[in-house]
Amino acid sequence: MIKHFHHIGLPTDDPQTGETYVSETKVWVTRPENHAYRVEFLRFEPDSPVTGPVRDLPHIAYRLEGIDIHEALRGEEVIIEPFAPMDGLLVAFFLKDGAVVEYMQFREGATEFRDLQDA
Repeated sequence: MIKHFHHIGLPTDDPQTGETYVSETKVWVTRPENHAYRVEFLRFEPDSPVTGPVRDLPHIAYRLEGIDIHEALRGEEVIIEPFAPMDGLLVAFFLKDGAVVEYMQFREGATEFRDLQDA
């Protein structure tokens, strides 16, 4: 399994420039590829179904290569099962040594959100 660093996710209560809405999780997110330090800001709606560590703590995200996301999650303490926040991308969150980690599985050849929008 190959993991490539993708971004750091930071929860915020403040609206951010360039954020987009993910209806499934009721969260506004920014695109980390547009931030000099690869930061993704997440702003949750009050009635977001996301609770617990993903909503309250920062996370580190890795893009997976050469392994299915479900296989990569075996044995991990999964806190959000794989879901598709946009076409061509599956994400999941788990706890590792008290830290929140996100795995991202893009469609073949994609490495950024912009790759999915151009398809």
